[in-house]
Amino acid sequence: MSAPSKGREDVLFRPLSGVRPGLVACTILAAMLAGVLWFCWGYQIRYDIGVAGINRPVFWGLYIATFVFWIGISHAGTLISAILRVTSAEWRRPVTRCAEAITVFALMIGGLFPLIHLGRPWLFWYMVPLPNHRGLWPNFRSPLAWDMMAIFTYLSGSILYFLLPMIPDLAILRDRAVAEDRGRFRARLYRLLALGWRGTPQQWFSLEGGIKAMAVIVIPVAVSVHTIVSWDFAMTMQPMWHSTIFGPYFVAGAIHSGIAVLLVAMYVLRRVLKVGDYLTDQVFSNLGLLSLTFALIWGYFTFAEHLPVWYAREPSETAILLQRVSGDYAAAFWAMVILNVVVPLGVLSFPRGRRPVGTLFVGLCVLVGMWIERYLIVVGSLRFPRLDFTLGSYQPTWVELGILAGSFGMFALMYLLFMQLAPVVSIWEVREGEQHASRVGGGVEPEPHPVVPHPLGKRA
Repeated sequence: MSAPSKGREDVLFRPLSGVRPGLVACTILAAMLAGVLWFCWGYQIRYDIGVAGINRPVFWGLYIATFVFWIGISHAGTLISAILRVTSAEWRRPVTRCAEAITVFALMIGGLFPLIHLGRPWLFWYMVPLPNHRGLWPNFRSPLAWDMMAIFTYLSGSILYFLLPMIPDLAILRDRAVAEDRGRFRARLYRLLALGWRGTPQQWFSLEGGIKAMAVIVIPVAVSVHTIVSWDFAMTMQPMWHSTIFGPYFVAGAIHSGIAVLLVAMYVLRRVLKVGDYLTDQVFSNLGLLSLTFALIWGYFTFAEHLPVWYAREPSETAILLQRVSGDYAAAFWAMVILNVVVPLGVLSFPRGRRPVGTLFVGLCVLVGMWIERYLIVVGSLRFPRLDFTLGSYQPTWVELGILAGSFGMFALMYLLFMQLAPVVSIWEVREGEQHASRVGGGVEPEPHPVVPHPLGKRA
């Protein structure tokens, strides 16, 4: 490994060494915002679910809309990273770690919202998909049981897929902590998490085999999870929900919002941690093209969802469509279309728009637009049920808004803590990519990876 490359890596270790006032301040602010979530949730538990604005016929409100939003965000890492690994996209190497962290943290937050929506979270066992035994009474026809099973499966696979590629980097941190005598806690933590890694050929063979296997496994798992979330809606007879297109429509929207949050996170990491040598303009450009592709796919599914409703003229569904296009929800609907399709198409179609600032703008717009889409699906449809005598209104309360804002603070807090415990860019993958590029550039055929020492050497 060349000396410039090793010197360049010092920027990845800065957040891990010493106290950084800027990071500490941001962590405190994120913790305060996360505290709003727990305070509002505690207030709701104390005074019951009536403090929320949920009523007839809007039995699902801000909580379920935000739940679908966070589950969609979770596709940023596991699905996108796995696809890029399977396709051997070389530019993926600096992106995978920060993307996979988004998946794990977003899933943890998304998994809270069904419990929050229960009102009485200590009755969570009603959602556990286990046989009737010792007081467990799951209803396998209930979407809540499907969600619990899907989320736990996805979260387990995502954590494993997140931790496996971190083992070599944790071994590097272990050796640095011991060499620099930086405290027993960190040394013991990294020694525990590194799992005795020494960088032998057999360990590399096993590690890369496991990563490749998990990358293949996690793709259908991620797709099935958001398909199951879409079935929460499509299995009902509610107008505008009972649709066969909801499965791929939700998956396309999840990937679209996942790429958006990844673009925002990458820009913040690039500016705060000064990792521009890794998160280059080319990486932003490639992700910008991917975002543009899914903006067009999402736009097609949105059109395909609404066209049959307009053509068939079924009264209950037509009423919801007219409310979206020209009624009470017209402003939100057209804002959703502009933010999710028009803005990406107008900005990312040009090379200058795919620079970091342009992709940041598009990412923020898409995140807002995709949350509006979830809100319209949940509230905008439930407001207009099939039976007119149940017609009512819905207005989120301060408790719901506090939990919504606090969820973003919780996500930021977990990500900031992660940044101070592990490098956000995979060091060994970047080194491997540099070695691969030098071999190919020098006209040398790359040797088979499992039978030769890795670029890190025989010892991490």
